Order: sequence, then C-alpha cells, then structure tokens
Amino acid sequence: MGRGKIVIRKIDNLTSRQVTFSKRRNGLLKKAKELSILCDAEVGLIVFSSTGRLHEFASSRMKSIIDRYNNTKGEQHQVLSTISEVKFWQREAASLRQQLQDLHKSNRRLIGEELSDLSVKDLQGLEKRVEMSLCSIRKTKEKILRDEIAELNRKGYLVHNENIELHKKANLVYQENIELNNKVQEASGSSGGTTKASIIPFVFTVAEDEEELVHLQLCHPQQQGDRT
Repeated sequence: MGRGKIVIRKIDNLTSRQVTFSKRRNGLLKKAKELSILCDAEVGLIVFSSTGRLHEFASSRMKSIIDRYNNTKGEQHQVLSTISEVKFWQREAASLRQQLQDLHKSNRRLIGEELSDLSVKDLQGLEKRVEMSLCSIRKTKEKILRDEIAELNRKGYLVHNENIELHKKANLVYQENIELNNKVQEASGSSGGTTKASIIPFVFTVAEDEEELVHLQLCHPQQQGDRT
C-alpha cells in the first residue's frame, strides 16, 4: 500500500518541521547539484531556514551567478519595457489614424458628400451645425469689414485735416501774392499800363466744402421689392 499524499501546508509541530526541513533541504541541494552536472547548467541555490541559517549551493562562484542573474533580469526588464512602449505608441498611432479618418468623413459631410448613410435626425443635426458655422463666418466677416471701414474713416479724417491745412497755406500764399501785387502797382504808379491779372503769377482757388468729411459705414443691402 503506497504512502498517502501529504497536505502542503505549514507544519505546526516544531520538531517535525525541523526534521522535514533538513531532509528536503538535502534533497533539494542534491537535485541542484545533479542538474548542474547532467545538463551543464549554471545553478545557484540559496535557502534561509526559519531560524535564519543560510544554506546554499553554487555550481560556480555564487557572486558571478548573482551578477549574471541581475544583468539578465535587467535586460529582460528593458526588453519588456521597450515592447510595452512600442505597443503603447502603436495604440496611439491607431487612435490618431481613426481620429483622422473621422475628421475627413465629417469634413466631407459638411460639404455635402457621403450623406446617404445618415438618418433624418443626423441630417438635421448636420444642418444645424452648418447654419451655426455660417453664422459664425458672417459675424467674423462683418467684424473684419467694420474694422477696415473704421481704419479707412480714420485715414480719411487725417487726409481731411491735411487738406484743411493745405487750403490754409494756399490762402496765405494767395494773400501774400495780392499784397505783393499791390506793392508793385503802388511802386509803378500810373506809368505802367499793366493789368492786375497780368501781374499776379498764380491764382489759388479754395473749395467751399473744405469742412465736409467723407464717412464710410457698413450697411446690409436693402431688399428691393418687385417693381411694377
């Protein structure tokens, strides 16, 4: 009759526990040594008992085995980290490609293409989006036009002021020319025979509406009814 199976759990009896540890430890060390010899494997075994006593076996120097383990573990961790990073960026690239396709599809629908697979509700939502976009575009266009008109009005005001200054200077020159003509006539006396028009070399004309300022304003086109 064979021996029954032993339940794998902690042995409560301290003596039995120490006996079992001693027997199994020797068997484990023996198996490790046989594995290194039969398979030409580099084996390192470290065991601490419950009392803190160290038991070990190494097919070569234990330090070299531990260093090799740490190096291999680090390389494996780096490889796994690289693989994880590659997978992450692959997922990111796939997500971006999907977003780009969705944007292209949405853009085509906004210009009236590929609408056959949309329901009435979807078409109504698309129509509302287009109307909102048109409203925003119109507001932006009107703002730009208003800003341009304001800038033109400002420049027109500056030109108008410059025009007034030029008219004032022209009037001064005109008055100086008249005074000069009067002096010439007084100096020549009655012996001359020349006329006023022949003496005055230049004549300046000042517009009567020089104070009028041109003003621009943005207005919506008026709706014209049917003419009868």
